[in-house]
Amino acid sequence: MRFLLKILHFILWPINCIVYIAQPNFETFMKNLIRLSYVVVLIAAVVFAGCKAKQKIPDGEKEVIVPCSGPDFFTNNKVFRANSIGESMDQVTSKKKATTNARNELAQSIQTTVKTVTDNYTNSRSMDKREQLEQRFEQLNREVVEQTLQGVRTICEKLVQTKDGGYKTYVAIELSADDLVKQYNERLSKDDRLKIDYDYEKFKDTFNAEMEKKKTGN
Repeated sequence: MRFLLKILHFILWPINCIVYIAQPNFETFMKNLIRLSYVVVLIAAVVFAGCKAKQKIPDGEKEVIVPCSGPDFFTNNKVFRANSIGESMDQVTSKKKATTNARNELAQSIQTTVKTVTDNYTNSRSMDKREQLEQRFEQLNREVVEQTLQGVRTICEKLVQTKDGGYKTYVAIELSADDLVKQYNERLSKDDRLKIDYDYEKFKDTFNAEMEKKKTGN
């Protein structure tokens, strides 16, 4: 990295001299010098990023590339995501296995998040018969997740054939967080036991606050 920066300095220094000779006006010279400095910083950033991306793998180890996985397929503050693999001697069965596994993983992730949201929401409200309402929320969570999963979208699908002649399917799916909270609002506003103390804006704010924790895709 230092070596590359030295090369850049060696290349750009004569250019600065030329600019100085061609532009005797000091103010103009300084403007050109600043522009060249920006170029140096930009090139250095690109070089640094390239070096960082090409980290050497330790001897004796081999990088494994798994289709439909990685940071681009993580849950974030806008969507829930999940990925999985299905393997079978039958092509269709391998896809079904991958899709089912991914949907189960997605459902579990959503239920965990919504459980946290509803707990935070009920704790922030003055509700009568809190224990009964919490039980109703849990029941509603399962119902909403089951119904909302119908809106799942496949964002990646790769089918490969294994050495033994079988099939392996890689799948990644996602569900909009907005669609989920809208579905909850519809069910909560119609629930006789919950709608009395239900505040949509408060619930949405609590939901969005929890989703913000996933913003980086973790």
